[in-house]
Amino acid sequence: MQVVSTIAQVRAWRRSLQGPLGLVPTMGYLHEGHLSLVRRARQENPHVAGSIFVNPTQFGPQEDLARYPRDLDRDRELLRDAGCALVFVPDAAGMYPPGHETVVDVGSVAGPLEGTRRPGHFRGVATVVLKLFGIFAPDRAYFGQKDAQQLAVIRRMVRDLDVPVEIVGCPTVREPDSLAMSSRNSYLGPEERGAAPVLYRSLLAAKVLWAKGDRDAEALRQAMRDVLAQERLAEIDYVSVADPTSFREIDGPAVTALALLAVRIGRARLIDNALLD
Repeated sequence: MQVVSTIAQVRAWRRSLQGPLGLVPTMGYLHEGHLSLVRRARQENPHVAGSIFVNPTQFGPQEDLARYPRDLDRDRELLRDAGCALVFVPDAAGMYPPGHETVVDVGSVAGPLEGTRRPGHFRGVATVVLKLFGIFAPDRAYFGQKDAQQLAVIRRMVRDLDVPVEIVGCPTVREPDSLAMSSRNSYLGPEERGAAPVLYRSLLAAKVLWAKGDRDAEALRQAMRDVLAQERLAEIDYVSVADPTSFREIDGPAVTALALLAVRIGRARLIDNALLD
């Protein structure tokens, strides 16, 4: 596996390839969720590349950019063992050279939920992903369903800007106790880690209610809140039952919906979601 740090090196390598390329963009501190994306890409493409870049433009002023977990040596080993042929590890100056001003605003799908709580976040995500697509020229790119709104933002950008990349969404990978895998899980202390599966239990409450035939969006939201209220360490940021395409809240009965939540446990802000269909 090659490890490169400049755009010119990636483009030279890309020109040498024959056949489709699958790309797995990451911010590093990899876990089984990331590696499942690499393995899926290996199944569908003769060549697979990854990127590791903690993108500063998607962090707000009070967020965790400085303390975001990093372990580059371990990440490189994991990507190599999973089947990556190349990993791109740029620095911020290489991705955003002096004078960089152009950004991508994907519009309404980026407005609710994470967009409201983290102003500018999706603008940073869309900009860096579009740059990576321009650098790698991949045929397919792989993203996890855990970040459901991010996945929708990227799909909207690709559709609206006619970017010739197939976006492949992959299932959320969970720990044995059903906590969605996330790099930020490393922030959790032992007691907090024990509390964190309450996120999935709250989603499960909505799924159970849905399976019984209750389609009222507010009843589904309340079922999620009731479960979260049982965990003293859980501080709700939002509980949502939203349209899976627009991410706008549903009022009244739903036909298809996405249950989403963001919860703070200690210094970790955790997100998760489940499709109700």
